[in-house]
Amino acid sequence: MRGRRSVGVLDLVGCMMRITGGPAHRHPVGTSPTGLRHTVERRGAGVGCGPGMLLAIDQGTTGSTCLVFDHEARLVGRAYRELEQHFPRPGRVEHDPREIWETTRAVAREALADAGVADGGLSAIGITNQRETICVWDPATGEPLHRAIVWQDRRTADRCADLRDAGHEPLVRERTGLVLDPYFSATKIEWLLREVDGLAERARDGRAVFGTVDSWLIWNLTREHATDPSNASRTMLYDLRTGDWDGELLDLFGVPERSLPEVRPSMGTLGVTTGGALPGHDGVPVAGVAGDQQAALYGQACLDPGMGKNTYGTGSFVLVNAGDAPPAVPPGLLATVAWGIGQRRFFALEAAIFVTGAAIQWLRDGLGIIGDARESQALAASLDGNDGVYFVPALTGLGSPHWDPYARGTIVGLTRGTGRAHLARAALEAIAYQTVDAVRAVEAATGDPITVLKADGGATANAWLMQFQADMLGVPVVVPDVAETTALGAALMAGVGSGCFPQAHVTELWREGARYEPRMGEDERATLLHGWSRALDRSKGWIEP
Repeated sequence: MRGRRSVGVLDLVGCMMRITGGPAHRHPVGTSPTGLRHTVERRGAGVGCGPGMLLAIDQGTTGSTCLVFDHEARLVGRAYRELEQHFPRPGRVEHDPREIWETTRAVAREALADAGVADGGLSAIGITNQRETICVWDPATGEPLHRAIVWQDRRTADRCADLRDAGHEPLVRERTGLVLDPYFSATKIEWLLREVDGLAERARDGRAVFGTVDSWLIWNLTREHATDPSNASRTMLYDLRTGDWDGELLDLFGVPERSLPEVRPSMGTLGVTTGGALPGHDGVPVAGVAGDQQAALYGQACLDPGMGKNTYGTGSFVLVNAGDAPPAVPPGLLATVAWGIGQRRFFALEAAIFVTGAAIQWLRDGLGIIGDARESQALAASLDGNDGVYFVPALTGLGSPHWDPYARGTIVGLTRGTGRAHLARAALEAIAYQTVDAVRAVEAATGDPITVLKADGGATANAWLMQFQADMLGVPVVVPDVAETTALGAALMAGVGSGCFPQAHVTELWREGARYEPRMGEDERATLLHGWSRALDRSKGWIEP
C-alpha cells in the first residue's frame, strides 16, 4: 500500500498491519516524495519555525549519524562517523563522552554542509540516542568524570542478582515497567557512585551530574540539564505512574535527585543552542527528543495503540504502542514511555534483543572473518543451508524474553567442513531467530497473532536476512521507503515540537519500500527453530554467579 496508512486494522508488531498492494519496490532515500504536506501551525508546544531545515541527531552505540530533512520530510543531507568501543574487562563496554560529543558535533556540521544549510537556516533539532548508556560530568566545566558505561555493559550483574534475592524486583517492576538487569542505568550510576573516588560527595553537592546520552548532548548544545520521558523511563529510576523520578528507587540505589536531569516533554523546546555549539546556528530549539527505539516507533507512524515495529541495529527492539496509560507488564517484556507531548505521555510494550547487528560487527572486528558487513549477505547466500551450525550471540547476556545476564555466546554444530560462510550465515540467522522469540512473546502477551512485520534499521538493506526473517516468522516483512526511521522520527518530533507541522501529517509519511513474502515450508521452519532452541539452551547460565 502506498500513501496514507489505513487505521483500524490490527497492527501488533512492526506496525503490523494488513498491507495490500503490488510487488516489492524500492526508492533511494531522499529521492521519492514522502507525501508529507508542509503546513506551518503554531501549536504552543514549541517556538514555531521559519523556512529552515530540521536536523536529526542519531547518536548510536557504534557511531553518530546526522540527517537533514526539509519541511516535507525529504532527506537533503547526511553524515556519519564510527565511535570507538572500549572493553576494559570482559563484560564491560564503555565510550568516551568527549568523543561522543565531538563526533556528533562534527557530523552535524558535515550534514548541514552536505544539505547546503547556511547560517540561520536551521529551524529545529531532534535528538535520538542509545538509551540506557550513562554519562557523568562536572556541570561547571563540562568535563566527563568517567567513561560512559554503555547499555551492553554487564558489570553490575551480580548486584542485580543480590537485589533480586533481597526481594526488590517487584518494586522495580511495578514502578518502572523494567526488570532488574544491568542493561538499565540505575545500577550503572550506583556503581559509579561507589567506585569513582569522591563522586558520591560531588553528586550530593551538585558538582557532578548524570544523564543518558540525550542529556549529555542537550547539555553540550544548550547548557540545559534535561531529558525526556522516553529516556528517563530506561533508567530504572523513573515512575511510569507519576511521570517523575521515584524517591524510593533513588534511595535504593543511592542516587541524589539533584544529580539527575529535569524530565521535560519529548516534543517542545527542551533548550536552545548556545555558545557556538553549532557554529552559525545559535538560538535553534532542541524541539524533539526520544530514545532510539521510541523515535523509530514514531518514525514508523505507529501513533495508535496496537501499532509497532522492529528496528535492526546494534541490537533489535520490538515496540508496540500501548496507548496513554501505563500498561500491565507481561513476563519477558518491558513497559516504557514512548513519548511525551505536553502533559500527556504515551506508552509502549517492548522486547529488547541485545546483540544482532553487533554480532556482524564482531565477525568483522573481533574475528576478521569478513572485511565489511555487506559481505555477510553473499556468504550466507553461497550455502544451500546452515549445515546444523548455530550461533547464539549472547555476547552481553540475553534480553527479551529470556533475561539471562549470565548467558554467553555459543557456536554449536561445527565440523571440519565448517567455514566462514557458515559463521556469517549463523550470525544472520541468529538475528532472525531472536526476532521470532521476541515476536512470539508479544503475541503471547496480547493474545493476537501478527500479520506483517514492519522493519527498519541498517540490517534491512540485507535482502537475504529480510527474506529469511519472513520465512522464520511465516508472515511478510515490510521495509519502508526511508529505512532510517530512528533519525526520521527525531526529525518529525522536532518538526511537531517546534510548530513546523501538525502531528496528523506524520501518518501520511509512511510508504512501503520493499516487501518480503515467506517462501519456506512449515516443516523446514520448525526444524530450523528447533535447532535454534537447542543451541539457545546451551548458552543460558554459562557464567556461574
